[in-house]
Amino acid sequence: SVVDSTVHPDTGEPVFLPFRMSCFVPTNLIVVAGMLMPNPSMKSIIFWQWTNQSINVAINYCNANKTTMMSMKETAIAYASAVTTSCGIAIGLTQTVPRLKFLSHSTRGILARLVPFVAVASAGTVNVYLMRLKEIRDGIDVYDADGNNLGKSRIAGANAVGQVAISRVLTNSPVLTTAPLILSQLEKTKLLKNNPRLVAPINFGLITLSLTFTLPLAIAAFPQKAVIDPLKLEESFWNLKDKNGELIRQMFFNKGL
Repeated sequence: SVVDSTVHPDTGEPVFLPFRMSCFVPTNLIVVAGMLMPNPSMKSIIFWQWTNQSINVAINYCNANKTTMMSMKETAIAYASAVTTSCGIAIGLTQTVPRLKFLSHSTRGILARLVPFVAVASAGTVNVYLMRLKEIRDGIDVYDADGNNLGKSRIAGANAVGQVAISRVLTNSPVLTTAPLILSQLEKTKLLKNNPRLVAPINFGLITLSLTFTLPLAIAAFPQKAVIDPLKLEESFWNLKDKNGELIRQMFFNKGL
C-alpha cells in the first residue's frame, strides 16, 4: 500500500522520498548508467562508486530496523568504510583486467564490463553490514502475532542484515551483468556500428528495465515483516506463551529494506 511504502514501520515517520524503496529505481538510474559507461577514466570510476555508496548509505540508514539506533559516529565510520572498499575494488579490478594478456581482447572487454558488478556487490554487502552492525551486536525487537514486544534478539538482527545484503546483490545482478553483456553484443550489430549515438539510450533503457523488474523480486524474496521459528532464536524465546497460555510457534521482526 501507499502507507507501507512511505512510512517506516518502526518509527511511524515518513521515509525521506529519494531514499524510499519505492523510489529506488529513479534514484539509482543515473548512478548505474554512470558506472556502466564504457572506457571510464579513474576519476570517473571513483566518482560514480563514491556516489553509489553514498546513496546506499542513505537508503540503508533510512530503511534499517529502527528499534536499534546508530550514532552519527557509527554512521560516519560505516560510510567511510563502504566508500573506501568500493573504490578500492573497482580501481583494482579496472587495472587488473587489461593485464590479463592470456585472455582474448573480447574476453577482457566482457570482464571489464563486469567490474562494476563485482565492485558494487562487494561494497554493497560491506555497506549493509557496516551500516547495520549494531543490529547484529545489540539485537532487534521480536514480536508475537499481536504485535507484543517479546524482547531483543541478536540472531534476528543477524538474519535481518543477511537477508537485506542478499537482496541487494539480487537487485544489482541483472542490472550490472546482463545489461552490459547484452549491450556488448548489440554493439557488434550494423545498427549500432552505423549509429553509435544509439548506444547511450539503449544502455539507459536496458538499465531501466532491469531495475524495474528485479527490485520487486529481490524484495519479495525476503518480506519486510519476517517470520521466524522461536527455536531458531536465543533460548530465552523458546518457551514464551501467548495470552491463551499456548507456546508461541511463530515470531516476527522487521527485516528492514
